[in-house]
Amino acid sequence: MFKVTPQAARQVRVAAEQGGTVGMALRLAAQQRPDGSIDYRMGFDEATEDDIRFTSEGVQIVMAPEFVPLLDAATLDFVELEPGDAQFIFLNPNDATYTPPAHN
Repeated sequence: MFKVTPQAARQVRVAAEQGGTVGMALRLAAQQRPDGSIDYRMGFDEATEDDIRFTSEGVQIVMAPEFVPLLDAATLDFVELEPGDAQFIFLNPNDATYTPPAHN
């Protein structure tokens, strides 16, 4: 199942507070490109009747059922890619361009 790291969860909560969307779920979407890579989208939204709903690290997550195969086993993280440049990243073994992170 999809999961959120503690760092990403903290940043999601910050974004919700700053955007006035506290209490709304984080909606995830994904689309596979012809080369097998995956485009990701996320934003705060209300759940619909057909959505898959779950919680990870205290973050309520919703997604349409058709995105589950692309996002299953993926992780949302928030990392500093370069000094002063922190971003959300998707770590997804279902993505053809995925390379597992190197551990020191």
